[in-house]
Amino acid sequence: MRRALLAFLALVCAALPASAHEVRPAYLEVTETDPGQFAVTWKQPVLDGRRLKLDPVFPDDCTRSHERSEVAAGTLIQRWDMECDLSTGHIEIAGLERTLTDAFVRVNRLTSDDLSTVLRPRALQLDLSTPTGAPTATYFRIGVEHIIFGYDHLLFVLGLILLVRPRQLLPTVTAFTVAHSITLAAAALGGITLPGPPVEITIAMSIALLGAEAIYRVRGHETLSQRKPWLIAFGFGLIHGFGFAGALSEIGLPKGAEVLALLLFNVGVEAGQVLFVGAVLLAVFLATRFARMPHAPARFVAAYCIGIVGSYWAIERIVGVLTA
Repeated sequence: MRRALLAFLALVCAALPASAHEVRPAYLEVTETDPGQFAVTWKQPVLDGRRLKLDPVFPDDCTRSHERSEVAAGTLIQRWDMECDLSTGHIEIAGLERTLTDAFVRVNRLTSDDLSTVLRPRALQLDLSTPTGAPTATYFRIGVEHIIFGYDHLLFVLGLILLVRPRQLLPTVTAFTVAHSITLAAAALGGITLPGPPVEITIAMSIALLGAEAIYRVRGHETLSQRKPWLIAFGFGLIHGFGFAGALSEIGLPKGAEVLALLLFNVGVEAGQVLFVGAVLLAVFLATRFARMPHAPARFVAAYCIGIVGSYWAIERIVGVLTA
């Protein structure tokens, strides 16, 4: 019975998408260089070598010129000049409603107030005549959404929960938080970066490792990661921080408020992480208290699922690098 369950679990987990960051944000920056003249930069993620069918839509009187494009680090970057009036009307992202992607939009105007917001499938338009408030405030929401929909980071945190004893949970999660905060700040403010593919491969391998270590714990085998889980969490947290920085680099930081925006993004990431940990602990409590679900078999199955998904993502990403 156990073998049949694990075989079914392997098929289900392998069917999960390998691109754990399909919700990487798109980014649109519109800067007024002269009255009625704008420089436009549009960035959107490229998934599995394919461009998403996303296109910025401006008021009807806008005309484009000098269009150019390039692909760098899994992102399509398009730039063009534009002539129009952006004091009224709307900006929207056509095709956004058919994706999981959000789009960060920033409009820098010479005389009117600057605008900054996040467009998403359920909120497709930016009203150019309505103030949007402080642009840095949106970075908190982006941080929350990035961790909630960043499935590889969530699986790593889930692996930590399965691995540690209750008294170890707080210092272990804190070590993970401190580590990825360090590298996130170093990348965003200091320009220290690592190539994206090796980072994503290492993140996937860290998930597979935690799955294996959680299985060892269920079977009663003690390892270094069980004795000092904070050390494993801190080490891999440094790598996960570069993963967070990859998403943040695509939207940039607002000039003059870089530190505040980075802080809000990081606080948003931590808020999402706390919500996830709380939800997992609540689910475990309800399952064991009311559903009378056996604790050890549930941990065993969850650990196997984490290991399978992490291994699948690692292999997929390695193959992607080798065939690129």
